[in-house]
Amino acid sequence: MRAVVITEAGGPDVLRWQEVPDPVCGPGEVVIDVVASAVNRADIMQRLGHYPPPPDAPEWPGLECSGIIRDVGPDVSGWAVGDEVCALLSGGGYAERVVVPAGQLLPVPAGIDLVTAAALPEVMCTVWSNLVMTAGLRQGEVVLIHGGGSGIGTAAIQIGVALGATVAVTAGSAAKLERCAQLGASILVNYREQDFVEALRAATGGRGADVVLDIIGAKYLAGNIDVLAVNGRLVVIGLQGGRAAEIDLRALMGKRASITGTTLRARPPAEKAGIVTEVRDHVWPMISNGQVVPVVDHRVPMSEAARAHRTVEDSDHVGKVLLTTAD
Repeated sequence: MRAVVITEAGGPDVLRWQEVPDPVCGPGEVVIDVVASAVNRADIMQRLGHYPPPPDAPEWPGLECSGIIRDVGPDVSGWAVGDEVCALLSGGGYAERVVVPAGQLLPVPAGIDLVTAAALPEVMCTVWSNLVMTAGLRQGEVVLIHGGGSGIGTAAIQIGVALGATVAVTAGSAAKLERCAQLGASILVNYREQDFVEALRAATGGRGADVVLDIIGAKYLAGNIDVLAVNGRLVVIGLQGGRAAEIDLRALMGKRASITGTTLRARPPAEKAGIVTEVRDHVWPMISNGQVVPVVDHRVPMSEAARAHRTVEDSDHVGKVLLTTAD
């Protein structure tokens, strides 16, 4: 089969569409003929040499995919050859075929085409596991989502609204903020022109945010703690702004607040399967009834993955950029 191989750490041009060994299906696993995958920030970090795949994952990137089941291994029930699925992966989605534990499979939601379904597994599992399973976001609370125009951001806005929360976002342009508003965000902050702490306090009568979902890391740590309401919860899921920063513990303690840092990729298969089950039970109905829609900026042939990486690195998109195997 062919896959997008990282030939060395570096810029987008190190990505090569070339032949690699076919995946082998083991117990509890299935092989998928990939129709589409999606570009995530983790893929870019892996390409740069900063985020190596787990030991049991393929060397090529890709944390989610959609496609058709080609082979079913022993000890797999509920799935059959020919089923249309999407899947949460530890890696290997940038390829014509991928092997995945059956517990990380999801059916394609009603009303969603097979290619578009590739935009769902990673973002929906990330958002649900962090906003709900970790932070416990509830109806009536205020949630601040940094990077509202990203794949994570566009999904988090919609899930927050569906849960009955007031959604605040940061983004870097008026156009992105307008798209966030269309998805349901009601507090819009242009981080290039406004201080998000001051803006959110003004919009909430001084209360701040009950939950902050952060993809930036060190650069925003002090501001995120400052903007938290009493009993607030900060969940850090990305490090685009660095990984080391000083923390004011007195400020955190005074608010009886908490900080959690999480990743999804390195979790054991049983944990991932648990998250996938939660998403299928709670998020898939939201998608089927139209409360939550996948936001896809555009599609790129997988053989042109370098072009897609440039788009995502430049933040010149809203939602997901998909990679398709059909050129």
